[in-house]
Amino acid sequence: MAQIEEPTVTLARLLENNIQVVKDDGSLADICVTTEYYNRELLKDVDGQVTVGLDHSDDQKLGFSATLRRRVGYARIKIWVVERTGFAGRQIRNKLREEVNRVVREKRTKPNQTVYNYVNIGAETAGHGAYYTGSSSELAPSSVEWTEFSSADYKKLWQSDENSFSYEQAENGEYSLLLFCIKIESNKEFVKKAVLKFEGYGTAPAGNGVTVKVWNSEGSEWQNTQTGTGDADEDVTISLESSVADYIDSEGYMYLLARTTNPSDGVSPAAIHCDYADCIVTVEGICYVDMVSYRDTDDVRFKPYIWRTEFTVKTWLFEEVTIT
Repeated sequence: MAQIEEPTVTLARLLENNIQVVKDDGSLADICVTTEYYNRELLKDVDGQVTVGLDHSDDQKLGFSATLRRRVGYARIKIWVVERTGFAGRQIRNKLREEVNRVVREKRTKPNQTVYNYVNIGAETAGHGAYYTGSSSELAPSSVEWTEFSSADYKKLWQSDENSFSYEQAENGEYSLLLFCIKIESNKEFVKKAVLKFEGYGTAPAGNGVTVKVWNSEGSEWQNTQTGTGDADEDVTISLESSVADYIDSEGYMYLLARTTNPSDGVSPAAIHCDYADCIVTVEGICYVDMVSYRDTDDVRFKPYIWRTEFTVKTWLFEEVTIT
């Protein structure tokens, strides 16, 4: 069983991955989300800070045996924006307040779920990676034969549309392969489920199809084979619900392999096409969050003004207690 992730860490990641504040010039505001506390020095370099901290938690037993329990937690979410010359701090705070409200309401039934995809990822971006090669065997993620996508290629993975990445291999007996390296933010011991998805297809002289696998970092082998058979985009998914930590390496990466099911015959190529790829990770922890209240607590006694809003949100966490 996965260990339980600290609720404030789960909430901070939820906000970090979903908040988007658009400034008047059309650019996105640089918002930093952390667990407590407010950092005045940090706010010199970013447009705003959101902090998440625990207020208190109530432990409730469900049933006479008390083996099934519910933790009802109350968390503080605070917005901090410092007024600067030429910077509409109060306006940013107001937009950020609406964003926190939106995210909590929209994600209330799945706060412990994170979608990792390639949106805005490029060749120079830290984190996720995507690679291609041709080979007669399924290469390990550490192989030097992999070639990274170019920035233009990465853009083809940003959304599910008609703009796909394609690679073909014409050497006899060789497959076309793609490798997706997905950086997981949570400690792997907290992860209870991961669903990896490849959207695309493969073609080859002996027949169409794509084969998808996930790398077991503990066993050092590709496992959990799933296949597609079409000649147009289709979703091929791998769902992991046991020993998920074995599929996340020491640096927090999961690896997804996609290859043509059949190789090239030396005359006609084996080609693989990918439109989109992602991984949905669910951690053991809070399974519900909702807004309780919020209030503005601006500090305008001295300059620079600090525009602040404080939210109270409620979280639920269920756990089974083993009797020894």
